[in-house]
Amino acid sequence: MPGEAAETGVGGGVSDVVALAAGAAPAVRAASREVRAGWLRAIAGALDADADALVEIADRETHLGAERLRGEVARTTGQLRLFAGVLEEGSYLEAIVDAADPAAVPPRPELRRFLRPLGTVAVFSASNFPFAFSVAGGDTAAALAAGCPVVVKGHSGHPELSRATARIVTDALAAAGAPAGAFGLVEGRQAGLDLVRAPVVRAAAFTGSLAGAQGLMDEIARRSDPIPFFGELGSTNPVVVTPGAVAARGDAIIDGLVASFTLGGGQFCTKPGLVFVPRGVADDPRLRARVAERPEFTLLTDRIAAAFAPGVDRLREEGAARVVAGETSGASGPVHAVIVATDVATFVERSDALLEECFGPVTVLVEYDEIAEVVAALALVGGSLTGTLHAQPGEAIDAVVAALEERVGRVVFDGWPTGVAVTWSQHHGGPWPATTNTSTSVGATSIRRFLRPVAYQQAPSETLPADLRDEALAGIPHRRDGELVLPSPNRGTTP
Repeated sequence: MPGEAAETGVGGGVSDVVALAAGAAPAVRAASREVRAGWLRAIAGALDADADALVEIADRETHLGAERLRGEVARTTGQLRLFAGVLEEGSYLEAIVDAADPAAVPPRPELRRFLRPLGTVAVFSASNFPFAFSVAGGDTAAALAAGCPVVVKGHSGHPELSRATARIVTDALAAAGAPAGAFGLVEGRQAGLDLVRAPVVRAAAFTGSLAGAQGLMDEIARRSDPIPFFGELGSTNPVVVTPGAVAARGDAIIDGLVASFTLGGGQFCTKPGLVFVPRGVADDPRLRARVAERPEFTLLTDRIAAAFAPGVDRLREEGAARVVAGETSGASGPVHAVIVATDVATFVERSDALLEECFGPVTVLVEYDEIAEVVAALALVGGSLTGTLHAQPGEAIDAVVAALEERVGRVVFDGWPTGVAVTWSQHHGGPWPATTNTSTSVGATSIRRFLRPVAYQQAPSETLPADLRDEALAGIPHRRDGELVLPSPNRGTTP
């Protein structure tokens, strides 16, 4: 966050944008699920229509390449449409009805419960996904779907793109009939601090560095009413490769590893940064050949580029690792992919240095002799978004799987963690410091972050929220007296 531009915003400074959001909150909350679904589809359509112009700006600011960025626009509009479907399906509300039972001990009143929007949400854009985790990204889509106004703090790595995207979102929402203030953009380090201090902001979602998150969490802790902070932070994403996997498909594993840790210049939060391999793999000439084929990478920002070479040096000096593929880069300009290696005994001794995340195209190989050494070493690895296992049928892997499950939010078998499908079942989160919470920031259930349960006891039907009335419940999955009730295949739309 340091070094960002002074605060600006679509619609004014922080106080103006937040005031607009507060004014819009009742109307956003009251809008039906179908109406909010229409807002999301309107944003998606507008982004698709302007994709070429947006990709040109994004490539100029991030150097990620037009092909990658076009795919990211498609992912972004796809997740907006996914949330439109989530709204229409309705199970995200977790609606529950318990009928009154005077004969129960103690007597039971009628109770109806579902999830309500938290209120205005602050979203902090990420540098490495200028569409999918930025102004119109998954956090914004989930919060709007939940019925929460959104104020986005744009990232300094792509300011022109942030403003262009914000204009498209604002115009699309207005054309779809959303209230003014349902969405806003602010910029600058001070704006981010002011945003989490604002009393009307009821939650914050952040993707970025641990240091940046800690600064925001400190501000939130100073509030008289601390709010939920959903942060996606550092992650080493351990990988374990068994002897059987190397023997059966070593070429494919080497190809996949190099492609994965260099994808996007090694700037994916799911980059495999720590790879346990049988002894001898680190000196395989195929590794050197594959890494040598990779191009130079221009990283997202000057700050990230300047930190890359010192990060690799730290792995070599403090972590006692050796370079086995690629070459170290200078202090500025494009960088080269690098693989460093050590053995499991050294890893155990110097894990603090070897586990410190280095953002960019570098990964650490840890050679082992026995799989039990890997299980013991994994106990030193902090929380990560993903854990990956490459093994062959018949190998004893239960202990490895159990160790990974304790430390990650997604376990990948015989694949690579980069590339996060946006689905109902996806979980993109993990124990600290991967995330600050057990929730996901990707997929349908990420909407749960911006909702809270409210129960209504003996409420007259006419005072209930529309989605808790019997006529609406007939069209959505819900529980009644403990039993799951599915909607009729011929159900109509809710009011």
